[in-house]
This record gives sequence, C-alpha cells and structure tokens, in this order.
Amino acid sequence: MGSHDLSERSRVLLTTLVREYVDTGEPVASQMLARRSGLGVSSATVRNMLAQLEDAGYVYQPHTSAGRVPTDRGYRVFVDILLESRTRTTVSADVENRLREEAERWPLMDHVLASASHLVSRAARHLAFALSGAPDALLQRIEFVALGGSRVLVVVVSPGSQVWQKVVDASEEVRPDDLVHAANYLNTEFGGLPLVDVREAVLARLQQERTLYDQLLARALRLAQSMLEDIPEQHTLYVEGAASLLEGDTGRGVSLATLRALLEMMEEKARMVRLLNQYIDGPGLTVVIGAEHSAPDLRSFSLVASTAVDGTSTRTVGIIGPTRMRYSRTIALVDGTTQAVSRVLGGVH
Repeated sequence: MGSHDLSERSRVLLTTLVREYVDTGEPVASQMLARRSGLGVSSATVRNMLAQLEDAGYVYQPHTSAGRVPTDRGYRVFVDILLESRTRTTVSADVENRLREEAERWPLMDHVLASASHLVSRAARHLAFALSGAPDALLQRIEFVALGGSRVLVVVVSPGSQVWQKVVDASEEVRPDDLVHAANYLNTEFGGLPLVDVREAVLARLQQERTLYDQLLARALRLAQSMLEDIPEQHTLYVEGAASLLEGDTGRGVSLATLRALLEMMEEKARMVRLLNQYIDGPGLTVVIGAEHSAPDLRSFSLVASTAVDGTSTRTVGIIGPTRMRYSRTIALVDGTTQAVSRVLGGVH
C-alpha cells in the first residue's frame, strides 16, 4: 500500500492521527479518531483501518494497550497531503519589517539571511539555518610551474575563467617533468569535479597507504592540498537556536549521543553545507523526514527548507526539528520568510 494508493478514508484517518499526535505527544486511541476524524464510522471500523495502516508501515503501536503513533512514512504521507492542497504562503508583517530594518542598516544578502535565521528560530523554537551561495566551482585543470629551487607555483582554473594561484615550498627541488606528470594525474582523477569534493578526495588519498610509497603521488597531492585549502567556500551558512535541541519536545526520545552528533555537524559548517546541497536541487520547498536523511545524525529529526534562486545565487531558509513537528506552520514560516527575504533583497538592489 503506497502513499498514493491510500483510500480517501485512510488518508483522512491518517492525517487526523498525525494532527492529534503532534498536538498531544501521546498515542492516539481509536475512540478518539472515531470522534475527531468526521468519517462517521465506529471505533471497531477505525481499529481495522489502523491495523491496515500499521501493516503498511504508516503507524505503529508502542505498547499493546496503547493507541497508534505515526512512523516516518506516515509523516511523509501527511506532508505530501499538506503540499497537495497548499496555497502560497506569506510571513507575518513583523518578520518582513525586521528584515527590512536589517537591510537598511546592512544592505548585504548575508546580513539579511543571518537575521532571517534568528527570526525563524525564535518563531519556531527549533534550530534554524539560512544558506547563501553560488554554484560550486568545478576543477577545470590544475597546473604546477617550477620557479626554481623548491618553489612551485600552483594554479587552479575553473570554468568561467576563475583562477586561483599560490607559491608553495615543496621542501625539495622538483623537476619540471615530474610537475607535469603530477598535474596530469590530478586532472585525470579530479577534473570536472566540484572543488569542495576535490579537496576532500585529496585529503583522503593522502591518508591512503599507497601514498606512503609513491613520492610523486604524495607530492602531487600535497601541492594540490596547499592550494585547495586556501580557496574560499562558495556558500555561507548561518545557524541559530542550537539550544532548542536540548529543550522541550525537540530532544524528546533522542539520545544525548545523537544530539551531540547533530550539534557537531552544525559546527562543521562545510559538512552541513554539503548535506543541504544534496537535498536542495532548485527553488521551492524541501522536506526530509527522519529515516529519509542520508546522514545518520539527522534521522531523529525532520528538515524543512525553502529555496529561492536569483540568477546564479541561491538562498535557503530552513528548520531542523523533531519529526513530531507542526509541519503546516513550519512550512508556512520557512517558505514565507524565504519569499520575504527575496522581496527585501530585491528592494535593496
């Protein structure tokens, strides 16, 4: 039974169950659902329908005598139903006015986004983030030029004629032929990849045993690393409200180890940026729920984000909170804030 194969009655029952559970935090009994769903059916019929939903993986029963609780799959159906009937959202005038005030004081996108993450975190009482950036630069080619002695000029070129260069001390004199071979190796292995991925791959190769015995390979990787680590990130990430992970319902049922791992991910902003880029492939809404996350550290949480694209730049506002989240309100908040940011920045420029 797939989410689109559910009957209308099952959809109504499931959405009622999710709403009740989000409101109360307690397993929902069949008697309650019979009263609240508006289906006009008996508790016995509801129990049969719940058994079918449980068999299909949309709900589960934490204890034999308890009611039902939605699974990540059940939340997914609920969110999909929300999005099917969703209309364009707007954010409160207070939020947009605060953003405009920030833009008047500091008419830069990053300042406005930092303010947006703060306002969203405060309104939702969850961890909020705002991400700005341009498309990741790709490696078109890398070149090494001998400057005499142990000095080497490292040149990195990306499509669009972006060029970065740095003079590096190779610690010993290097023959020009060896530099050509080193550059050819790197261009063959990594040409066409995003620079952020090349940086990670070079670090990984440096730690491989083979590198210990191949001086040419090790030299090529070290020269590349010395340049790549100086190339600035193409994205800026702002995070607000990390303390909310330890308060209220956000951390309910989540181990301290999981919370700690998520907080560490927030601090390793480059890692978080890479994860968000996996999820966000264009403008619009992104909702990732529980087990849908590729990162194990996030599987106890849901992520709701909204992205706007302006030319070659992107901006995303989002929230990370418990899977037991008020999805309708959260979606409206992040999407409305993203639209407000776009309007405010449009006025700035």
